[in-house]
Amino acid sequence: MKLKFIILNLGLVSFFFACKNDAKNSHITSSAEQDKIRIASMLDSFNMAAAEANYEKYFSYYTKDAIFIGTDATENWNKDEFMVWAKPFFDKKRTWNFTAIQRHIFIGEDNNVAWFNELLSTQMKICRGSGVLIKQNQAWKVQQYVLSTTIPNSLIDSVVALKSPEEDALMKELQK
Repeated sequence: MKLKFIILNLGLVSFFFACKNDAKNSHITSSAEQDKIRIASMLDSFNMAAAEANYEKYFSYYTKDAIFIGTDATENWNKDEFMVWAKPFFDKKRTWNFTAIQRHIFIGEDNNVAWFNELLSTQMKICRGSGVLIKQNQAWKVQQYVLSTTIPNSLIDSVVALKSPEEDALMKELQK
């Protein structure tokens, strides 16, 4: 009888801790899922600010020390450099209009770092946006953004032939 009592109590204690851990993990998942929703909304607003040529709002989504890497091999700018490059486009209201058609968001274990990749519908057809996000004062900010064009495998040889003269010269310059 005493053995049954001990086994029953051990079973209840194990059940209690399992439930507690499930509740804890459920809270973590819930928090991560909420962050993913916030990030998706932020990225949509980020893209909308560019489409609306809202310079201040668009750049407010970047951290102070953010990096932007564009489609051209020479486009690797800190935030200030990118702002200078982009300002004429925003002033003329001739910016870019990117709409996510597929998006993947990942949250780090500490819930303060996230990264994403997405396929975008753009004036350049399908592009890929990817980046790293940092949570600052409970708001997600872009720390690094990378924009790249996609090239269908069936067209890669033609594209390489088109870009070779310009990029061969750039590679020689960069290797000096």
